[in-house]
Amino acid sequence: MAPGRATDAREVDEKHLPSNGPISKVPIWKKVLSVEGKRRGLILVILAFGSIWAFSDDAKHRYGAVKRASRVLYALVQCVRDYRYTLKSKGQDGDDWHVVLKACHKRCAERTLGVLKQNGSIFIKLGQHLSSMNYLLPEEWTTTFIPLQDHCPVSSYESISAMVLKDTGSPLDEHFDQFTKTPIGAASLAQVHLATMKGTGQKVAVKVQHPALEEWVPLDLFLTRTTFSIVKFFFPEYNLKWLSNEMESSLPQELDFALEGRNALRTKEYFAKIHNSPLVVPDVVWGMKRILVMENVFGHRTDDLGYLDSNGIDRDEVSAALAHIFNEMIFGDTPLHCDPHGGNIAIRKNDKRRKPNFDIILYDHGLYRNIPKQLRRDYAKLWLAVIDADENGMRKYAYDVARITDDEFPLFASAITGRDYMTATKSVVSTRSEQEKEEISGALGEGMLQEVILLCTSLDDEYHC
Repeated sequence: MAPGRATDAREVDEKHLPSNGPISKVPIWKKVLSVEGKRRGLILVILAFGSIWAFSDDAKHRYGAVKRASRVLYALVQCVRDYRYTLKSKGQDGDDWHVVLKACHKRCAERTLGVLKQNGSIFIKLGQHLSSMNYLLPEEWTTTFIPLQDHCPVSSYESISAMVLKDTGSPLDEHFDQFTKTPIGAASLAQVHLATMKGTGQKVAVKVQHPALEEWVPLDLFLTRTTFSIVKFFFPEYNLKWLSNEMESSLPQELDFALEGRNALRTKEYFAKIHNSPLVVPDVVWGMKRILVMENVFGHRTDDLGYLDSNGIDRDEVSAALAHIFNEMIFGDTPLHCDPHGGNIAIRKNDKRRKPNFDIILYDHGLYRNIPKQLRRDYAKLWLAVIDADENGMRKYAYDVARITDDEFPLFASAITGRDYMTATKSVVSTRSEQEKEEISGALGEGMLQEVILLCTSLDDEYHC
């Protein structure tokens, strides 16, 4: 284990993440043993220690790994017990059962939140992702995880300096005349510092990976995969293994900043050929696997309405520009940026151009997908069929795009349009009525949610982004 690694992990996992309450003095492994009886507890602990041994190379690491795995296993056992008990009580509490189920959702979500905060690393990213899945998960889960969006780890300046020296062979002051000790932003995988290039004086943004990730990512991916497998075993209707599969596929890309630099350059070159495109991709100065130096380009959030209005930027034009940019990525001949959340898109006034009078800045190019040309064409034809209310065409291209069968099609049509099946196939452009809203809401409560999850699970990995 590299010098300082244990310190980095402690800083990221405990110091900078809020606690989920007082820490019990009872060792976690003893809690695990007492949850479902000695036999089941012993099996869980054996599984934990066996997996730890496979991912460990020294005593300190094994100790930290045991703590991480035990937290996950203990919370998992508690949640499984809680849900099994609650689901068995269905029909015993009459109309109050849904209230009981909601309370169970909330308890389990809060237990899980505590583990995600304590373990940090990719668990923060997982929680952030789950918080946005209100189309799949109960509200109690998604709302409980929302605080994770603002509680990202911050690695110390000393750990960043040591990582730069290790990766480049030179200290920070040989690369930069100035380097801010406090990051201007932090996310689950990295943080960004402002700096001035040595010699040229160029102002840059330096994206650096959290050093502790190198130690914990392999184990944490294993724990995530194991957790979703156990959830699937006890609750087959909630099969979220596709989510852990997606993380295992996407994380290596997101953790390779040299690849991110190449993605950024490719996107910049592609949109430079499109006349009057407002898209701005910051220039890449240099990059390595855990360090990326880019041009410092500042902008405001696209939902900062005060900034838009005070600068005479039309909101409809901004929406249209964003649609054009991502439609070009979906239907054109360039890879698709798969992480376009609010923190990765910014806007700034551009007085040199009348229409549009703004630039759209796109950050974080770590996660892209190369979409086959035939899939792009079939997907375009699917949406043309939706707009034309051509049900036969919709069925054909739903199968071509995602292998959706005739039996699955009604659910698929509702899922991609947010409309009930009859409206989705007859007049998707019509205004949504209050009755339709109530029917969709009722369907979600009556099992449509589980059906959508099963549908997502059945899709090939190539359709997830």
